[in-house]
Amino acid sequence: MAISGEDFDVIVVGAGIMGSSTAYQVAKRGHKTLLLEQFDFLHHRGSSHGESRTIRATYPEDYYYPMVMESYKLWAEAESEIGYKVLFKARHLDLGSSDDKCLRNVIETCHKHSVPHAVLDHQQVAEKFAGSFDIPENCVGVFTEYGGVIKPTKAVSMFQTLAFQKGAVLRDCMEVKDIRKDGVRGGIWVHTSNGEKFWGKKCVVTVGAWTRKIVKKVNGLELPIQPVETTVCYWRIKEGHEAKYAIGGDFPTFAFYGDPYIYGTPSLEFPGLIKVAVHGGYPCDQDKRPWGPGMALGSLKQWVEKSLAGLVDSGAPVATQLCMYSMTPDEDFLIDFLGGEFGKDVVVGGGFSGHGFKMGPVVGRILADLVLCGEAKGVELQHFRILRFEENPKGNVKNLEA
Repeated sequence: MAISGEDFDVIVVGAGIMGSSTAYQVAKRGHKTLLLEQFDFLHHRGSSHGESRTIRATYPEDYYYPMVMESYKLWAEAESEIGYKVLFKARHLDLGSSDDKCLRNVIETCHKHSVPHAVLDHQQVAEKFAGSFDIPENCVGVFTEYGGVIKPTKAVSMFQTLAFQKGAVLRDCMEVKDIRKDGVRGGIWVHTSNGEKFWGKKCVVTVGAWTRKIVKKVNGLELPIQPVETTVCYWRIKEGHEAKYAIGGDFPTFAFYGDPYIYGTPSLEFPGLIKVAVHGGYPCDQDKRPWGPGMALGSLKQWVEKSLAGLVDSGAPVATQLCMYSMTPDEDFLIDFLGGEFGKDVVVGGGFSGHGFKMGPVVGRILADLVLCGEAKGVELQHFRILRFEENPKGNVKNLEA
């Protein structure tokens, strides 16, 4: 156990998927690493918990494709080290109007990166997934082999365990209140609410919905990262068809590009139930969350009853869970040096906007590269820089209510 005043090469603040993956990456390179978490490890107050997350390679923004493909590789490497699976592969289907800009950009991403794919009209979708999807005539599907479902709490635990095995020190219930530059010695002092402090040559901040709060405290920078509470829904599969829609079969992970944006996964965590939910929610205070009754689900119910009538029983979802997003205005990540007096000694990763979990391993690799080497190869970081927020100084994030 780390004691107050102990020195480290790198201190990672925040032990969700990004922080835990970063700690693993830093520790396995032989650097003395401290991972701090403000709550219990594997808590349910943030964004890195629950039963499942999807992974897909088809993005309207083509710069995410190489990151996802590297993450597939890194997920497999971590699984081989730990000895169990956290990612269960499936195929993936994107749906939407044939003239939807995002869906057309998905197709362009496939062309640009030579991703094997098939564009299916509404009749071909109905034939390929008989009894599953009922989409309008003007809709198409983009089908690829790159989908899957990740077990999030299990995955975070995996990276924490691997980090510990590589020599990292892990401390939970350690709320970080301040990060200060050591003007005499160099390096960084990290102060916790219980009075302890730790010195590190470098620091990585990956605190999810608390990013805006801690960055403003540390250097006065106001980042437009808005916590959003979202509701995850599970629907009962029609009796006798449970096996057809279970993970490992032919049913894919899927996404519908429309208003609202809807996504779903094969049945995995709850036998006989399928996850279908909205990418969205209500802005909230991360420290004073409403914890329900949850977002309005009218548009989701209508879509499920119309498009998945052959798959699920009609009516309301039979189970719901709550989670948080950390939204940026453009829904792109924040991965950058904090700058100012900290220069390149403090790196920030945040604003993963409800679609970052799948890329946890590659984000951990990138953050480790930045804090240890001052640069990260193989990723177009200009999309994730802090400077882009200068064009939106008020930090307006679009309303995601569904």
